[in-house]
Amino acid sequence: MQNEHTPMGEGAANAVDAVVEKAQELGSAVAEKASQVGQAAAEKAASVATNVKDAAVQRATQVKDAVVRQASAAGAAVAKRANAAGAAVAKKAAAVKKAVKKAVASKKAAPKKAAKKAAKKAKPAKKAAKKAVKKAARKVVRKAKAAKKAVKKAVKKATKKVARKTKTAKKAVKKSAKKKPVRKAARKKGRRTTLYSSAGKKLYAVRDAKGHFKDIQTYKRAHTMDMRRKSKAEKGKK
Repeated sequence: MQNEHTPMGEGAANAVDAVVEKAQELGSAVAEKASQVGQAAAEKAASVATNVKDAAVQRATQVKDAVVRQASAAGAAVAKRANAAGAAVAKKAAAVKKAVKKAVASKKAAPKKAAKKAAKKAKPAKKAAKKAVKKAARKVVRKAKAAKKAVKKAVKKATKKVARKTKTAKKAVKKSAKKKPVRKAARKKGRRTTLYSSAGKKLYAVRDAKGHFKDIQTYKRAHTMDMRRKSKAEKGKK
């Protein structure tokens, strides 16, 4: 390796220093350019935002003015229609009043003639109504009689059917009473099987009614239990 104090070492050091200075200059230039670009972008964004805001405000004012104009026009049209409708209603009311007055005057002039004509026309109608009422009453009476007869027949048939069913039911009851009652099968008692243990003790293997082993007892315990129990004959003596 060459030492820094040699001519080759000094040249390499100078080259390195030059490169470092150049890199520093480039870095500072890049930083200044970046700051300039950032400021320009911020100014551009601010100008764009203000322009957008102004355009939105103008658009909103325009829309508001248009809506107000439409509302005013609609209100004027509604008012015109309401006035026209009121005038038409007033005209119709006046015409109705005139017609009512004419009708009242004509009725006052000739009420007696109209009453006589109505009485003459009402007489045959009354006669026809009386005849129709009499005919309807007769038809109702006939239908009621026929209905009563049908009801009586139905009641008689139902009573006969009920009587038949009761007779058959009584017969079935008597037959079932005559049959002998079925006896229940007697339950089998448990059985004991005698066994012996390896030591020679006597054991009892207790089985249930089906023949399955239920318990294994020693002869001593089984004998003591049998001695404690008392038969019906012993209980009766006391």
